Amino acid sequence: MLEIENIKYVLKKLWARKSRSFLTILSIFIGITTIFIFISFGLGLYLYVDEVSQTQGMNKFIVQAKGGGGAPGLDNTFKITDDDVEVVEKVSGITSTAPFYIKTVEIEKDNKRNYAFLMGHGTTTSELSLVSDLMTVNLLEGRNLKDGDLSKVVLGYNYILNDKIFSKGFDTGDKISINGKIFEIVGFYEPIGNPGDDSNVYLTMDATELLFDDEELSYGMIVGEVTDVKNLDSIVASVEKDLRKSRDQEEGKEDFFVQTFQEVYEQFSMVLNIIIGFIILIALISVIVSAINTANTMITSVIERIPEIGIMKSIGATNETIRDMFLLESSILGGLGGVIGLLLGYIITSTAANILDSLGWGFLSPSYNIYLFIGLFLFAVVVGTLSGVIVAIQASKQNPVDALRYE
Repeated sequence: MLEIENIKYVLKKLWARKSRSFLTILSIFIGITTIFIFISFGLGLYLYVDEVSQTQGMNKFIVQAKGGGGAPGLDNTFKITDDDVEVVEKVSGITSTAPFYIKTVEIEKDNKRNYAFLMGHGTTTSELSLVSDLMTVNLLEGRNLKDGDLSKVVLGYNYILNDKIFSKGFDTGDKISINGKIFEIVGFYEPIGNPGDDSNVYLTMDATELLFDDEELSYGMIVGEVTDVKNLDSIVASVEKDLRKSRDQEEGKEDFFVQTFQEVYEQFSMVLNIIIGFIILIALISVIVSAINTANTMITSVIERIPEIGIMKSIGATNETIRDMFLLESSILGGLGGVIGLLLGYIITSTAANILDSLGWGFLSPSYNIYLFIGLFLFAVVVGTLSGVIVAIQASKQNPVDALRYE
């Protein structure tokens, strides 16, 4: 256990070499800041994925056509049709299904044009529920679409805001031009967190078909919900089997695919794990470099203070005392680097979060917890301490006679 005088001596020596100490701390806090930034953003994404999975529920699946590229339903070469919907509806164990049209449309206001995705959907209670689950959003104001709404529209959140899609936002009851036809706005959805989804346009199936009456429409996807999630895999297998039979296709040569929400969640999580892991690995390299720099600083410190070590030993300082003093010095460097790194990382990520929110990318915002701060601080201290272990042991083994003669 170090005495107060020994601790004061360590702090005095660190301050006396403040330029070198600062450069050592700099190398540590850059690494800690980098790791903090990527872990906090990673935690934010994991939190968003968890929230989406809980909102959507794991008892659902989607049917989409293969190929085509881009958003589903935009290429009529690859189709999901009414016949496919009927096949899916007949599979035992499915409680509800909802086909969706997905198209691109031109929005116009005051001679200014913009483009957005349109989602055409049914208006039954179960279909509206599946819309809400699929998009992970609820109605913010106004009302949902209902049967017979051929000239009504519900808009995404960004249409409320000024200077987002147009210079002036919309209110319920306003009119909006979609592909040259006028619709009355009856509601707005809550913010989802990304500009694309928050700019969506929602029409009924019949309104979508009237809007595109000059072209052949096909569904972008079918969303299905099952009674018991335990039977989801077997139900999905039945859907695939029945669709193959209906389309007269061999297994492995389908022009469609069926995917559960759980599979989508797992695939996204796996990709996210790989990306975050790779980035943190790169950040750890910078921490290793900082550890080497700390070790170099400590070696220089020992060389400079060999005569002092000899004096301390000659007046009774033990090997353990000398060792602990140098370990304390390296751990202080690591701890200060950790504190500054955490503070800087928090400032950077908080600023980035505000910018992302203002740009409509709120789902990318970082997330924090107490374990992140404590863990990275302890990590910085441990890195600093380990960097000085060998040097501290070597310093403690200095022969006092040789040390006093050292020049």
